[in-house]
Amino acid sequence: MKGVKKRLEEMTLAELWQLFPIELVPSDPRWPDWYTDEHSALASLLGDRVAHLHHIGSTSVPGLVAKPIIDILAEINPDADLDAVTQTLVEHGWLVMNRNALCIDLNKGYTPDGFAERVFHLHIVPLGCRDAVDFRDWLITHPDTAAEYVALKQSLVETFRYDRDAYTAAKYTFIRTITIQAQASRQDGL
Repeated sequence: MKGVKKRLEEMTLAELWQLFPIELVPSDPRWPDWYTDEHSALASLLGDRVAHLHHIGSTSVPGLVAKPIIDILAEINPDADLDAVTQTLVEHGWLVMNRNALCIDLNKGYTPDGFAERVFHLHIVPLGCRDAVDFRDWLITHPDTAAEYVALKQSLVETFRYDRDAYTAAKYTFIRTITIQAQASRQDGL
């Protein structure tokens, strides 16, 4: 029927990428507040099933150009039932994007009309999986590396505007190299 929009779960990946293209925008001073609001909601919702919540991704680095999506890392306690955690989140408006043996990715703020004002990606990982935190902390304390990362993202966005998987894959080597460097530096006490 004309005029009836597909539910997001019914859309193909190509349709989703067209509806939600990659856009890079200047840093927004509201992003930390949006994270704080969502942190409070998640902490209340998940209780002691979550050990730590972290604002990660480019929106967590002051002044960094970013996709206007707040990434949150949730380190889950080992005794938490991941199926129950996922079900609780889905019941409260989160959509499962991806699930594998180590991580569950969910989103909120995606609508059949495009992005809502506030968009979130929630990455549920086992306690201790903190690579994204190490990467974030390195960018915050190393502005030259942060500038290199922005240049990389800007060089990729036009090519991969409608292919998030390829965009993410193209950044992988840079992110992994910096994360390893950050972890080695932390272990060396630098």
